[in-house]
Amino acid sequence: MRISGILNHWNDQSLARQFLLAGGLVSFCAMLLVGAYVTSLIEAAVTRNSAASTALYVDSIIAPLLPDMKTSKTLDDVTTRALDETFGQGALGGKVISFRLWRNDGTLLYATDKSMIGKRFEPSGDLKAAFSGQMVAQYGPVEDLESEFERSKGIPLLEIYNPILQPWSGEVVAVSEFYEAAQDFETSLHQAQLRSWLAVAGVTVAFFLILSAIVFRGSRIIDNQRQALTQRVAELSELLSQNRALHARAQRASRRATALNESYLRRLGADLHDGPAQLVAYAALRVDSRVLTDPATPPSTREEEVSTIKARLDEAMDEIRSICSGLVLPQIEAAELPDVLSRAVTAHRQRTGSDVALSISEIRHPLSPAAKICIYRFVQEALNNGFRHGGGVGQSVRQTFENSNVVIEVSDRGPGFDPAMARPEGLGLAGLRERIESLGGTFEISTSKNGTRVRMSLNVQEMEQA
Repeated sequence: MRISGILNHWNDQSLARQFLLAGGLVSFCAMLLVGAYVTSLIEAAVTRNSAASTALYVDSIIAPLLPDMKTSKTLDDVTTRALDETFGQGALGGKVISFRLWRNDGTLLYATDKSMIGKRFEPSGDLKAAFSGQMVAQYGPVEDLESEFERSKGIPLLEIYNPILQPWSGEVVAVSEFYEAAQDFETSLHQAQLRSWLAVAGVTVAFFLILSAIVFRGSRIIDNQRQALTQRVAELSELLSQNRALHARAQRASRRATALNESYLRRLGADLHDGPAQLVAYAALRVDSRVLTDPATPPSTREEEVSTIKARLDEAMDEIRSICSGLVLPQIEAAELPDVLSRAVTAHRQRTGSDVALSISEIRHPLSPAAKICIYRFVQEALNNGFRHGGGVGQSVRQTFENSNVVIEVSDRGPGFDPAMARPEGLGLAGLRERIESLGGTFEISTSKNGTRVRMSLNVQEMEQA
């Protein structure tokens, strides 16, 4: 459970932070490994070089003092005194702490510690390596059994095993072992190690910083792309929701349009039946009346009857023309918005005889034919409803532009009505709302005892693109 919590916390971190933690740990471990390896190489190289120079110097001094070590099993007194003087107060007195000369069987031919001369020890690995022709150098604690005196000094020492070669054959005939005081060597070694650690750390830090910059830049790009993608997905989701809503609204509008068409046809039939049909039926009945068919009817009475029939037929024709004028639109496709509004208001004035105030904005925007037809029908139906239900009192039409929307308001000062009591199957309000919303516009109505205001709005730019 705890491991899963750690993994979840790790996964919650950003890519850059994950790299910073993991990469930093790996870089630190790599720095330690590389630094330790490089330091060991430097220590070995410095130790070998220093030992080689010291061994060459010592060998150049003691080689002329030694007899033929191939034939001599011991050193004579003259050689011993010369070595004593050399390591006592000679050139090597302050440089070499102790000196030993070994035979290949582990016997000490000479030692600055006189008590050890002639003793035989089991050859160590370093001594065997020296008799094989290799120079061996070691810096660190002295561990040989015969080196008690050197350990007691308590100072850093450089232990060197140097093979002594026979000049004419190159054969190793003896090995010189000596201990050099290594205070200066220790300082130089520490400085070299410090520089190597600083170099490794600097390279590692620089490499890690460069990688971190690349990773952080990539992480920023990924985060920006992720945010952009998330925003794009949100926008697409919003568009999908809008498309679904528009599709549903289109379906509702289609169903409503079908119902409105049927209702409109019923209303048109009712208007024809209750108006012109009744007048024509009345005229038909009067044509067959006895007043016209009876030859005894006085001419004056006959003429009066004919005049009555003609008057009813004229009324029927007027009503038919009125119905037709409401069905047929004037030629408004090529007209500007002010002309469309003026024609709608003028037609209402001529039809009803009532006065309508008209206010038009001076701003001009091109509109599509569908928008012009919608505006004309809106004004026509709103004025008709205001005349029918409000008596046509104080009717006015006002057109403005708000941002990119053309706004039309039709108002009156009638008694108002309760919108909740309006019949859902009615043609007026429902037809206006469906017509406007089908074009992406908005429809609003507000009413009170002081009058009614009907408002529509269409986006001009969307209509231009459509």
